[in-house]
Amino acid sequence: MFRLSAVTVAAIALLPVSATAQTQSWEADPVHTHVGFGVRHMMVSNVKGEFKKYSVKIQTEKDLTRSTVDVTIQVASIDTGNSQRDGHLKSPDFFDAAKYPTITFKSKKIVKAGKDGFKVTGDLTIKGKTKEVVLDVKSFVGPVKDPMGGLRSGLEASTKIDRRDFGLTWNKALEAGGVAVGHEVKIGLEVELVQPKK
Repeated sequence: MFRLSAVTVAAIALLPVSATAQTQSWEADPVHTHVGFGVRHMMVSNVKGEFKKYSVKIQTEKDLTRSTVDVTIQVASIDTGNSQRDGHLKSPDFFDAAKYPTITFKSKKIVKAGKDGFKVTGDLTIKGKTKEVVLDVKSFVGPVKDPMGGLRSGLEASTKIDRRDFGLTWNKALEAGGVAVGHEVKIGLEVELVQPKK
């Protein structure tokens, strides 16, 4: 159970740039960004959570498909609203935060998908295991100027992964059938982007 943040923040690479700009740097505004996840619990409900601490380094190009994304998430910042569950998630049963303190995502390819969408392909590394994932980006808004004269933009993105692909295999069988924790993790991103201060 987790949410990745971060993987997911790869969608930030899709920020539009002005016609005269070539390469620009961007980062997620943590005050206005939410990187969430949901996973099935006991076959009857969804547990949701987020990672509170992460860094995002983005380089956008005039041709957005040539942009790059580099994200690092602090595993110990996981928050599901329950300290006991968070402690279990940080343990060797799941993320083993002491041994693998970060989750990383590095983009490899960005392609146009439909009129306004993009697909961002990259390497996601969790618990020392790296797998290729694809982030679906939609609902892009902006850029607009904020009251301080800076540029901001926003987007929504999502993907699904099988946690077992990353060594997150802990589970318990239920007497009535099924398992305590679902294998599929749904990741959802709502990201607000800003240019880093110089």
